[in-house]
Amino acid sequence: MNQVAEYFGNITQSLKTIAIGMGVTFRHLFTPAVTVQYPTVKMKLPERARNRLYVNIDDCIGCDQCSKACPVDCIEIEIIKSTPEDDLGITSSGSKKKLHVPVFNIDIAKCCYCGLCVYPCPTECIYMTPVYEFSEFDRQNLIYNYARMSPSEIETAQLKAKKMDEELAAKKAAAALAPKPPVTQPIPPPANTAI
Repeated sequence: MNQVAEYFGNITQSLKTIAIGMGVTFRHLFTPAVTVQYPTVKMKLPERARNRLYVNIDDCIGCDQCSKACPVDCIEIEIIKSTPEDDLGITSSGSKKKLHVPVFNIDIAKCCYCGLCVYPCPTECIYMTPVYEFSEFDRQNLIYNYARMSPSEIETAQLKAKKMDEELAAKKAAAALAPKPPVTQPIPPPANTAI
């Protein structure tokens, strides 16, 4: 008798479970869909969403802080020292630019969208944009080059920097070879002699 009651209890429990599941299904069957028709309708991104990086190269001072902070090494920066007669301008925050930036590449295929490169930038020239659709068929198209120097400008800047370094080295060598004035020993004061 005990087994028969348990048998019918299980059947009753199964029918209740099926009825609850079907009730949920029928409720959702008649409610309007909330599907976003993606390419034509786009959802609003949350504030501070992390997507594709952008660099305002006019504000970049070549400090390399973003590259050092990147955990996956997707940022490549090369710099060339400027000479005193070069006027590279100032950034929007008022910092004077002292370095040429001939190479500023971001390999977005390697990027993990952590945002760690954004925070150490002193001029806030690198930041995350709301752009999240940037798929490509060729990986080379995912390497973004933000530098604007032409090959001739790069060569000129390198030659100027090399000449300046050579002049500084020559001045240093001349200063090292110049005769140094003899160091005179101070005459000690006479000792007090008591008689």
